[in-house]
Amino acid sequence: MASLRKNFLTLRTGFHRLEDGALVLALVSMLVMALTQILLRNLFDSGFLWAESFLRILVLWVAILGAMVATRDRNHISIDLLSRLLPAGYFVPLQIVSLLFAAVLCAVAAYHSVVFISYEYEDRTIAFAEVPVWLCQSIMPIGFGVMALRFFYAVFVREQ
Repeated sequence: MASLRKNFLTLRTGFHRLEDGALVLALVSMLVMALTQILLRNLFDSGFLWAESFLRILVLWVAILGAMVATRDRNHISIDLLSRLLPAGYFVPLQIVSLLFAAVLCAVAAYHSVVFISYEYEDRTIAFAEVPVWLCQSIMPIGFGVMALRFFYAVFVREQ
């Protein structure tokens, strides 16, 4: 059993590093591309035709990856008004309901993202430089799915 737990923790650590690396890569790429585009336009009156589309896609990726990291570290936005108003004994049940609600919302968003992407796949729309739109938007169901799993996991595992 200890070996299985160790393997799970190793896999989880690897996934966290992959997530962090993808977030850093997307953010740095976005900054470099935006700076390059600004310099090309202001200094040479030129630029990449596909840069704006690419930057829009990177904004989507940074937002979803950032939300995934925030839910992983439990630093996501939460509304805790009721936990401040109700007695302390209601905190845990209220937190469980809140986490389940967030998990269901993320799961529904993941499902509808898959439906949306399937329409984009059928349309065969190109985002930029021969890259299809559905591929660029594939982060949505992945991100919402991961966040749903993390919220659901948080219901059962209390990590400090």
